[in-house]
Amino acid sequence: MTTPLETVLAAAREFLGDRLTTNLSLREQHSHGEDPIPPVLPDAVAFVLTTEEVSRLIMLCHTHSIPVVPFGAGTSLEGHVTPVRGGISIDLSRMTGIVELNVEDMDCRIEAGVTRQQLNAHLRDMGLFFPVDPGSVCTIGGMVATRASGTNAVRYGTIRDNVLGLTVVLPDGRVIKTGGRVRKSSTGYDLTRLMIGSEGTLGIVTEIQLRLHGIPEAISSAICQFESLQGAVETVIGILHAGIPVARMELLDEVQIAACVAYSKLEGLEEAPTLFFEFHGTEAGVAEQATLAETLAVDHGAHGFRWAVTAEERGKLWQARHDAYWAALALKPGFRSLTTDAIVPISKLAEAVVGVKEDCVASGFTCTIVGHVGDGNFHTLILYPPGDAAAMEQAMELDRKIVGRALSLEGSCSGEHGIGIGKREFLEQEAGIEALAVMRSIKVALDPKGIMNPGKLFLN
Repeated sequence: MTTPLETVLAAAREFLGDRLTTNLSLREQHSHGEDPIPPVLPDAVAFVLTTEEVSRLIMLCHTHSIPVVPFGAGTSLEGHVTPVRGGISIDLSRMTGIVELNVEDMDCRIEAGVTRQQLNAHLRDMGLFFPVDPGSVCTIGGMVATRASGTNAVRYGTIRDNVLGLTVVLPDGRVIKTGGRVRKSSTGYDLTRLMIGSEGTLGIVTEIQLRLHGIPEAISSAICQFESLQGAVETVIGILHAGIPVARMELLDEVQIAACVAYSKLEGLEEAPTLFFEFHGTEAGVAEQATLAETLAVDHGAHGFRWAVTAEERGKLWQARHDAYWAALALKPGFRSLTTDAIVPISKLAEAVVGVKEDCVASGFTCTIVGHVGDGNFHTLILYPPGDAAAMEQAMELDRKIVGRALSLEGSCSGEHGIGIGKREFLEQEAGIEALAVMRSIKVALDPKGIMNPGKLFLN
């Protein structure tokens, strides 16, 4: 007797051809992201090229109750792309079309598989850029699904603030368009915001209408170091309170900067808490912002200011910051990282970061702290030996302590990585039983068969 899965695969091959595969190596590639969640093989992988193909495939899966999991670049950190109940992994990475570009209105429409790097390369000669920069090579569709953020959020906002509209394939195969090209609207439910951060549990995003920004006349980056972590965090708070429009403000603790020095061959830096800055604007404006920031930093014990003005110098500096994850792993070859994603109100940032640092030292684990502290978001990378169940559980206990500290300070368990599998246990604690019940009711209303990325967001 033919199984439901075999029926779906046979029907899907009629329009996908060899882009629907059960090849073991490709299934293994789609069994996990960049996280410690144990991999699970999908039954098949579908490489889709159009919204219509996604719709036809989802319609088949809905009819036969086959789970589907959207897949972009596979860089998620909370198990979002792990197909915990098997089914079909729908890979959108080949949907790389820039559908429409409106230079005068500073917006564009792209397919979900486009990366930030690809989009900005296309926009560069037009004087425009897309600012949301998570630091890794990830698809913008994946960024929408996880409500991603990054180094530029303090000035330009998160992905939520830069999406005008979406094309979404719903769990029964219907296609809807949300939002539009205008910068504001007061019509009906905000379905765009509902889908942003839904992690593929309510539908699959296939196209995104994005806000763009003008490339600044002048850009200047700087790095400075501090005697204490407290001084570095107080500098961040002081700069924000002073209203200095910093574009990026990143914190690396002394363990992380030592890792970056070794990995990225940065020279002349001490093993000390470090801030990275970037300023955007006119030549005069950037110079004024930089001077004010330096003055505030010095008042909190900063030293060793280094400025990077040319594109090459800035590129090297920020590449080192973006490589922080790999630099941390290089501290303990063969180890893996459990990465936290706490965020707190700015006024509680010093208490949170200093407290977490004490927790890390007491734990005995090698840990690094790195964060987008301009918006109160910071990550702790807890390095642990793979295959050691006891060490993994101890790392999870440290993660719970860090999240508990953030929640006690009116923060959140996730500033930008999402919930996925890894943060499910914290969602009820943070959102509350009633809010979680509303989320579940929305899920059931749109996906009554539970085929869309099952096992994510909710514990059961």
